[in-house]
Amino acid sequence: MRIGSYSILLLLISLCFYSCSHPNRFDGQMGNGENQRLLPLVKLLPGHTRSDHEAVTKNYMITSQGKHASLAGEKMFKMGGNAIDAAVAISFVISVERPQSTGLGGGGFMLIHGPQMKQPVAVDFRESAPLASFQKMYQDKSGKVLKRKSIDGPLAAGVPGLVAGLLEIHQRWGKLPIKKVMAPAIKLAREGFVVYPHLAKAIAKRQDVLKKYIGSKIIFLHPDNTPLTAGDTLVQRDLAKTLERISVEGKSAFYQGVIGNMIVAHQTKSGGLITQKDLSQYQVKYRQPVKGTYKGYKIYSMSPPSSGGVHIIQMLNMTERLQLDTPLSANTIHLVSSIMQMAYADRAKYLGDSDFQRVPVKGLISKQYAIDRLRYLGRKVHRSSAEVDYGNPLRYESDETTHLTVMDKKGYVVTSTQTVNGYMGSGVVVPGTGILLNNEMDDFAAKLGESNMFGAIGGENNLVEPGKRPLSSMSPTIVTDKNDKVIMALGTPSGTRIINCVFQTILNYLEFKLPLYDSVALVRYHHQWKPDYLRVGAPYLPPLVEQALKQRGHTVKHKNLGCRVNAITREDEMLHGVSDPRGEGLSIGG
Repeated sequence: MRIGSYSILLLLISLCFYSCSHPNRFDGQMGNGENQRLLPLVKLLPGHTRSDHEAVTKNYMITSQGKHASLAGEKMFKMGGNAIDAAVAISFVISVERPQSTGLGGGGFMLIHGPQMKQPVAVDFRESAPLASFQKMYQDKSGKVLKRKSIDGPLAAGVPGLVAGLLEIHQRWGKLPIKKVMAPAIKLAREGFVVYPHLAKAIAKRQDVLKKYIGSKIIFLHPDNTPLTAGDTLVQRDLAKTLERISVEGKSAFYQGVIGNMIVAHQTKSGGLITQKDLSQYQVKYRQPVKGTYKGYKIYSMSPPSSGGVHIIQMLNMTERLQLDTPLSANTIHLVSSIMQMAYADRAKYLGDSDFQRVPVKGLISKQYAIDRLRYLGRKVHRSSAEVDYGNPLRYESDETTHLTVMDKKGYVVTSTQTVNGYMGSGVVVPGTGILLNNEMDDFAAKLGESNMFGAIGGENNLVEPGKRPLSSMSPTIVTDKNDKVIMALGTPSGTRIINCVFQTILNYLEFKLPLYDSVALVRYHHQWKPDYLRVGAPYLPPLVEQALKQRGHTVKHKNLGCRVNAITREDEMLHGVSDPRGEGLSIGG
């Protein structure tokens, strides 16, 4: 495919300018003529500047999706705290600031790397299925899946893990008193903050569910039942009291005390399954991260019940054996999206909670398995998902979430993804507590072959079982050099799209040598096997590239991915932080 000489001249001028501006991060190769323009980056939100989303400092760096949250993290450093104190403070504040994404009624994963650690520690505080759960709980008598049951209302909630996770992490690695760490969250909940557009959108989208529950209604709706809109003030006094009680009494207040009793009483009254036994038996789990390599770099990411780390490493293994030209050529997108397609086929078949099922992690992240899978890659033409099946790794055995990343000069690195699953979780706030419960039960397979709210197909390993943790895509990830020095930490929200968004950001930075901001802001694409189409987010692909992909058999749909990557890199002893310009976040350092 050819382009005119004038377009070529413009491309060469752009390339010269870009190469001079970023001599260490771009090799200057343009690839084939299917590239219509260089690096289509996402536009900043109204009222935002690039300096809100990007910072370079030496002592510490914070990136998160919340401005109040990032400022709380900075406050911890100014009081003499470390990256753990900052991360926990950010997490509690963001639970107040972004109730559509996370909260005390949710859970998450965290990767922590410290100066005395040989490799990161993976902390699992994911929600779990109540002990009264059963495999067909979201089916009617005929076996038909009742989709809204796992999304809306009390029955959608799993046992929350966020409070236990954050408090245990702080107790183990933090420096400052927990009262000081939680103080900014208590203050923000009590005094309130101005509703921003993304939160207003989430409340409007979920208003029909929020109206049904008095605890939710009095917080997120006006007295006339209309939703709060951008510019209104959101005050959460009950949540402030809950946070204050936890800061004094510790996690027992939530899991055995007054707060837990209120959660159980409301669940019992409203048809949920969470009992006092569920809360008192909840445990934070410390897991080995999955580990892989990519062209000399070491990749550490979250292990099951997250599928993220396994498939990021699997896809990097396959990519390592391919010749890619530029980030957005039709050839690169075709090959990379085909790799995504195969990885998600494996995800549907094999991934689940490894405490309950055998998950062939070693096989899936094997370099040899990557070679085996590449034999089925459609190198020139797209293969339909009907033709792409899961592989056999066994023989190689021996949206609405939020993310934060923090580094400090002493060597602590924290990257954590936290969630209540869908927008506003289950829609249920436990009256008197301010706690919005998750709808994490939708991440289980309600029935073999059925998809969840993110369109992900459910396999046998992810069927509902009592006490089991649902499969997740959350992918907090740390990259080190060959000497185990951390050079990158990142993650993102957005359901099943998380895996591919983290994968592409790593690829942009390590493979294509793009600057960190461009690695995060570049247009993204996603394929998850089923449904069988290539999803492309704004600002979309150049028309010539899109046309070339369609000629190869791809169905291309314009639909934003929802990812909001937060990433930090360390180069030449400087910390470089980027909060995705697609969101309302803030990068700040000192």
